[in-house]
Amino acid sequence: MNRNASPPAPTRPTRGIVLPSLLFLGLAGTLFVMRGPLMMSAPRCMAGRWHGCYDTFNGVVLMTLVALPLSGLVVWALARLRRAVADGTSALRLSVAEVGMVHGTVPFLWLTLMPGAGAGVVPGRFSLVPLRDLVVMGPLGIFGNLLVLASLGFFAPMRWAALASVPRILALGAGCSVLVESAQYVLRLDRVSSVDDVLVNAAGAGLAALASRRWWRTTAQVPSDRSAPVPVSAG
Repeated sequence: MNRNASPPAPTRPTRGIVLPSLLFLGLAGTLFVMRGPLMMSAPRCMAGRWHGCYDTFNGVVLMTLVALPLSGLVVWALARLRRAVADGTSALRLSVAEVGMVHGTVPFLWLTLMPGAGAGVVPGRFSLVPLRDLVVMGPLGIFGNLLVLASLGFFAPMRWAALASVPRILALGAGCSVLVESAQYVLRLDRVSSVDDVLVNAAGAGLAALASRRWWRTTAQVPSDRSAPVPVSAG
């Protein structure tokens, strides 16, 4: 018996469930920490009331968590359809990436574009001096802005190999954030369109891309188990 032999590498199905497991644990932890504030909005959300649910932070977060089983079902359906043309691990990764981008980004965009008390009355405001608004944001505001496009930065390079680069994700995040800030100004949502929001949103997308680098690097690489074509000799 060879005791010096290295242990076998994890199988592909085992590696394929790591990402969903980490996401589940992260969401479960978020639900536990925020269980008190979320339950305050539960009666209005369960009754289908707009005011007090969909126009509040707690209500939007609660409905995002409630919709998780539906997103999980969509992931399962997409992965099942893809298994006919791809291996199970790739099918699951692509499906999780697509659904994760939507489920993790739309609620934050909803909160960012939520009208203020003076929407439609107060003229649009903007702040173009970098780093001036960071002090006003505070730690909670900075953390929230980091999360706005974090799901996009985390999952986009896993879905599209062309985006498997931190500079490209930073550019994508900055471009998307500019569109959001422009919409706030044009629609007169009683919000300040700040260049610092763009910087922090893009930074959040870049940091999230670094966190998922282990998975999107395998997506960008050419599979090594494919044999190279054998040239046919003439004659």
